[in-house]
Order: sequence, then C-alpha cells, then structure tokens
Amino acid sequence: MTDKTTHFGFQTVNEAEKAGMVHGVFTNVASKYDVMNDAMSMGIHRVWKDAMMDWLAPRPGQRLLDVAGGTGDISFRFLKRAGHGHATVCDMTESMLVEGSRRAEAGTMSDSLDWVVGDAMALPFESNTFDVYTISFGIRNVTRIPDALREAYRVLRPGGRLMVLEFSQIPNDMMQKAYDLYSFNVIPKMGQVIAGDADSYQYLVESIRKFPQQDVFADMIKDAGFDQVKYRNLSLGIAALHSGWKI
Repeated sequence: MTDKTTHFGFQTVNEAEKAGMVHGVFTNVASKYDVMNDAMSMGIHRVWKDAMMDWLAPRPGQRLLDVAGGTGDISFRFLKRAGHGHATVCDMTESMLVEGSRRAEAGTMSDSLDWVVGDAMALPFESNTFDVYTISFGIRNVTRIPDALREAYRVLRPGGRLMVLEFSQIPNDMMQKAYDLYSFNVIPKMGQVIAGDADSYQYLVESIRKFPQQDVFADMIKDAGFDQVKYRNLSLGIAALHSGWKI
C-alpha cells in the first residue's frame, strides 16, 4: 500500500508529513504573525474579520470554538461583540497560542478564554458542545479538509453555526493574475524583511493557490452535513466568508 499524498504549497508530500511541516511554518512566524498579516493585506484582514463578526452576529452567552485561532484575533472580536460568553482558542502550534495569550485583550478577557493545543482533524472536545465554530485563514493548512469539517459538525450543538474565513480566488482572470504577481513577488520578500523568513511566506502564498474555489469548498461544507450553506466574497474574492448551520 502506498502512502497517501497531499500538497504542501506546490510540493507533493506524504499526508503524515504535512502537519509537522505546517507546524514548523507557524512556529517560525509566530512572533511576527500579526505584523505580517497587516503588511501582507495592508491592514484589510481587520476589515474582513469585522465583516465576519457582522455576519456572525454573536449573542450573549454563546460558546465559541475558534480553530487555528492562533493569536486570538477572532475570539477577542467575538467576546467584545457578544458582551459576555466564552471562547476557546484551539491551535496545533503552541507558540501561536503563547503569543496570543500575551496580548492585552487576553488579560482583560481571561475569565472568558481558554487556550488549547489541538488538531482540527481530531478535536479534543465532546460532541454537541459549542454554539459557534470559526476558522480563519487556517482551513487551507489542514491535511484533510473534509475531516476537519466533519469535526466542526460533530462539536457544534444542533442549531450551531460554522463560519470560515479563508483566502480564495478572484472570479476575474486578469485581476487574479495581477494579484498572483503581487503575492509571489512581494509577500515572500516581506516575510524575509519583517520575519526573517521568506520560505514560510512562500508556502503561505502557494497554499492559497491550492485551496478549492468558492463553489467547490461550499460543496465540501454541505458534504460534511451542514445546511443553509452560503458564501460571500470579500475584496473581489481575495478572501471569502463561508457560513453553514448544523440543523
């Protein structure tokens, strides 16, 4: 029996190797992750995350699981919008969680926050536990995306909601080519200057290109059991928000 393969950026690797390689990328960039997000997107990632909260409309008392939650951006926003509730930040890279727990917001919200090391494909939580599951710019790094979506369905309560924010494809070939030129020529150089690491950002750019188009990913969400699946393009499709419900 041959080993199953997957992609790591544009490389083909054994499935068993990918998680460790992704872990290495985010361990390398953890201390500069938030700075690089601002530089790469010219700050627009903040607008996208706010748009995510607008569509999500957090309510008081809800329990959020934020997978690949890294430095806590989504959880902080969620708790501020909800007024009160609870957020669990789950990430496979402990150094990302450590960076998040050092942020000022983490101190002021400590009673409402948990930081948990865990794998999106095998979450360390009971079934039917959370009201909301979010994953932002993380699903494309998962080795087997259908497994992660099934786990999202499992841990959500009936009536719970999935929301995914991810880089996507611009539905205009010329604009996509212009964006590719920027991505492949500028972002790795930014990574070298700001984080001292061009290779990790080369992988991040390549991983965006390997991620399924919006309609294909929406079908994957439906296949995991979710209903009322919809998506919205952000910034012409550079990113997209996907929503689904566990009915």
